[in-house]
Amino acid sequence: MRILLIISGGIAAYKSLALIRLLRARNHGVTCVLTRNAAQFVTPLSLQALSESKVYTDLFSLTDESEMGHIQLSRSADLLVVAPASADILARMAAGLADDLAATLLLATDKPVLVAPAMNVRMWLHAATRANMATLQARGIRVVGPDEGPMACNEYGPGRMAEPPAILAAIEAFLDTPNPLAGKHALVTSGPTHEPIDPVRYIANRSSGRQGHAIAAALAALGARVTLVSGPVSVPDPPGITPHHVETASQMLAACEEALPADVAVFAAAVADWRVANAAAGKIKKQPGSAPPALELVPNPDILATIAAAGPRRPRLVIGFAAETSELLANAQSKRARKNADWIVANDVSPETGIMGGADNTVHLITAGGVEDWPSLAKDEVARRLAARIAAELA
Repeated sequence: MRILLIISGGIAAYKSLALIRLLRARNHGVTCVLTRNAAQFVTPLSLQALSESKVYTDLFSLTDESEMGHIQLSRSADLLVVAPASADILARMAAGLADDLAATLLLATDKPVLVAPAMNVRMWLHAATRANMATLQARGIRVVGPDEGPMACNEYGPGRMAEPPAILAAIEAFLDTPNPLAGKHALVTSGPTHEPIDPVRYIANRSSGRQGHAIAAALAALGARVTLVSGPVSVPDPPGITPHHVETASQMLAACEEALPADVAVFAAAVADWRVANAAAGKIKKQPGSAPPALELVPNPDILATIAAAGPRRPRLVIGFAAETSELLANAQSKRARKNADWIVANDVSPETGIMGGADNTVHLITAGGVEDWPSLAKDEVARRLAARIAAELA
């Protein structure tokens, strides 16, 4: 495979040397483009020695541009990788600027692009960067990282560039297995359930369905045949999936059982724990001076536990979600064991997080091997990461 590696400015540029070594060891061709700021951290000579290829730095090289070299560079690779991707180059990509060779290549290419962000934690969490990332991901730009940890500026948090082996894995997954879930059936639940009190009123929660729908879309993008069982939501069904729209937990369980067998089931829906024992057939009228009606609640069926105990029809991989407001990891680990799930995706949905109904999510993946803490990401990127992990598990 032919990789065009664009190295932007930042201390993480030194990791590009290790990435080139890994790519060359796997027989991938690497051509490097070095921005002016990146040249403060690594030299063209070191990149050329490792890549065994010419390094490009100047948009207006007379030798190269006599044959429109920037167009040729942008089209000759199988994949463009920006690592590290600074806040500056991400902003210029989002704005469609072409003020140096790197930005011009990214604007002129018709090939897929993968970015590995690297910046200070406050820059990564800034609203401008979040908006730029949302714009780029909506255009189909793939993202790996950033990781969370200590930084060269002596701060701690998300913003560290992903390690070279992780970037290599993302590159090879993108290039070599565009449809790693082809032939697999994925069952996904999404959104809230509405449990009727009477024909007008119901019990519900604040789930928007954005995360569940994003997971369905990400699994479909990897080639899976996806059945999406969704409660009432305002987000549209992703293309290329089979939707089943339901309202209550009982209807959701029935639709899930009907969809079996499946290779993987992801239960992202926020199912109501209780329903009214005897929903009224007509609207409950408020009588002047009377006490509010007493509602007798009974437990709803446990969809995750039921499917995880489905015997021969149990999916090979059963994944639940744990939305908590306290003792997040302890509750999630207990839920995984109690419900016989393989993985639990845990997130803190306290009101101040803005996760319930919001565009971003901060999750922790609970598996038999332990806990993986993921940085704050757009829900689409959480979905892509989870889909990639599912593909690797089912491979």
